[in-house]
Amino acid sequence: MTAPTPRGSQPCVPHARENMERPEPELIRQSWRAVSRSPLEHGTVLFARLFALEPGLLPLFQYNGCQFSSPEDCLSSPEFLDHIRKVMLVIDAAVTNVEDLSSLEEYLAGLGKKHRAVGVKLSSFSTVGESLLYMLERCLGPSFTPATRAAWSQLYGAVVQAMSRGWDGE
Repeated sequence: MTAPTPRGSQPCVPHARENMERPEPELIRQSWRAVSRSPLEHGTVLFARLFALEPGLLPLFQYNGCQFSSPEDCLSSPEFLDHIRKVMLVIDAAVTNVEDLSSLEEYLAGLGKKHRAVGVKLSSFSTVGESLLYMLERCLGPSFTPATRAAWSQLYGAVVQAMSRGWDGE
């Protein structure tokens, strides 16, 4: 079953296509400036959407051996808020290096390996992409244009492609 997309838009495809054009750096940087002013707030929107679309991911987040009973409990825990901050820093690094993502290749592959080790399925990154686009649309409103959506989809696809090497590297 395919996750619904905001306002009837095209779903995010997390796989970088062959000969894919580079993401439009200025659209990404400009849109990220608005989001990066409140990373915790916007990151919480991203993860709330992720848990709504794929509730099976919630049990993967355990701190001190305890599972969360609801997404709300998870989203309000200090440990998970720290995770949100880290995710937003990774996105920030991708934005900063949008014109040279190869500089993050090794780091992202290692991050993929860590996600694999805790039980994240590569297929879940499609839902993460949908959640990222949803958060951006909610944050940016009318300035989240089709061109901005396409640029972010390309950037996210490149990040997922690098992270997926963490699944292949064993």
